[in-house]
Amino acid sequence: MPEQADRINTSQPHTARIWNYWLGGKDNYPVDQAAGDHIRTLHPGIGDYAREDRLFLGRAVSHLVADRGIRQFLDIGTGLPTADNTHEVAQRLAPESRIVYVDNDPLVLAHARALLTSTPEGRTDYLDEDLRNVDVILEHAAKTLDLTEPVALVLLGVVIFIEDDAEAYGLVRRLTDALPSGSHLVLSHTVTDPSMPDVDAAVAFWNENGTPKLTQRTPRDVTRFFDGLELLDPGVVSCSRWRPGPGRDGLPDEVAMFGGVARKP
Repeated sequence: MPEQADRINTSQPHTARIWNYWLGGKDNYPVDQAAGDHIRTLHPGIGDYAREDRLFLGRAVSHLVADRGIRQFLDIGTGLPTADNTHEVAQRLAPESRIVYVDNDPLVLAHARALLTSTPEGRTDYLDEDLRNVDVILEHAAKTLDLTEPVALVLLGVVIFIEDDAEAYGLVRRLTDALPSGSHLVLSHTVTDPSMPDVDAAVAFWNENGTPKLTQRTPRDVTRFFDGLELLDPGVVSCSRWRPGPGRDGLPDEVAMFGGVARKP
């Protein structure tokens, strides 16, 4: 698709491709690798964010399917396909699960087929759309998901691209308001914290050189995205510390990517 190819800028580093690079993927370019390596010199642990965010996704989806009975997922800002995408985790536990992915990154669109595999009992779909276009997203999602039944809304590392606080909180509220009781919100966000000053330097470098720009928020600010919902234990914490499960010695180190899961009453 020529238009799609025209939208992919290989001369400037892009967050989704750097994330892919840090996860060990191949869907990135030298410009992304160079930026990713430089960011690591500013904050050596930053590559752990990508891994911990991905592990958080797997644990959250597994919990929602196995313990909360969720069978529908609306994953917005899904990023480039890697191992253990939302549909893979959900359908391993419940083959009838249905998933709608949404992203407006042309490179994600180019690899969307990897997100559209499904068990015979379930279904997956993909929409090339911006988070800000809530009505369009919900209209498309309703073709695959039953929006009268509980849905897990997944927003991992995506509201960081909405600079205006009122707009960011408003978008999340509009999406959760459209879902029925028993639905859940899974959200993660990079944070600014005095205990991690090198994170601010890494984000500043990115905002001067990469695209799209990132907005950091404090852990308290991230918790505000869950206002009106029932936060599951342990609340909004470092993604590494959200129900880490057996096999991890002691409490894992914190990363500046915080997340939480909450139920809509």
